[in-house]
Amino acid sequence: MKVLSLRTERENFIGIIYDENGRILNLTDALPLYQKLKNKIDDFPKIKTVTELFREQLFNIDLFKRVIDFVEKHNLMEYLFVKESFRYNAPVEFPPKLICLGRNYELHAKEFGSPTPTEEPIIFAKSSTSVIGHLETVYIPTDVGRIDHEVELAVVIGKRGKRIKRENAWGYIAGYTIMIDITARDMQRKDIQAQHPWFRSKSFDYFAPMGPWIVTADEFTPPIELDLKLWVNDELRQNSNTKNMTFDIPSIIESISKYMTLYPGDVISTGTPEGVGPIKPGDKITAWIQNIGELVNYVEAETD
Repeated sequence: MKVLSLRTERENFIGIIYDENGRILNLTDALPLYQKLKNKIDDFPKIKTVTELFREQLFNIDLFKRVIDFVEKHNLMEYLFVKESFRYNAPVEFPPKLICLGRNYELHAKEFGSPTPTEEPIIFAKSSTSVIGHLETVYIPTDVGRIDHEVELAVVIGKRGKRIKRENAWGYIAGYTIMIDITARDMQRKDIQAQHPWFRSKSFDYFAPMGPWIVTADEFTPPIELDLKLWVNDELRQNSNTKNMTFDIPSIIESISKYMTLYPGDVISTGTPEGVGPIKPGDKITAWIQNIGELVNYVEAETD
């Protein structure tokens, strides 16, 4: 199941891709209707973003399936299909935490002359305000030097957890999406040399394109071994598989949850393979991950 966060000129809303023709069910409208007609709840609120859905603990695959079954049974699908034009929001806007991994692919570590971590993943944060959606523009500052792309598989947490055991980690995942970890590389190198954190070089506005949707966890069978690729314009830059990660997804969740509680809507971006390179104004970035889809963003220079 593909869950989207969308917007029109009037409002935000949540969508579910209904069929192979790409028809989208408006879940923001369907949920209150289901609660009213099925459960006699008259004041069920309209939930307009996936982040809200997580906050209200309503990101529930079984619930979504019950809603779809109900509206099909009562011939309400045509009423609830999205018919007007829309734009994509990030599937998780302003995630509670956006946690990323450094050097989680050996060949990526080698291309920057850095050691591969062995005992625990290297983790760092990006600002939640850096998140943008599919087909949106990455505005890059012109005064900070080289800016790089990094395609990554992102894990969306669906359940609160602390000190999660590796063998239980799959049960805490709501789904998966694509993230491009944009990095101000010269700034990052300067900060590393000064023994400062990487946070500012990773956290400019627009530096975390995400999307186009969340594919729910029930669509995947562990282990998660997915091809991932990234093109800049027509040039294939990155081409690998998530099986090449140094730390796999259960190990990542176990390690991070030792130090901090994970909450529904938290996003963990699992690191990038080799082939990262610079982007510039005028570029088109296309990131693709097997069984998820394609995330496209455009690059322009930031203006005042």
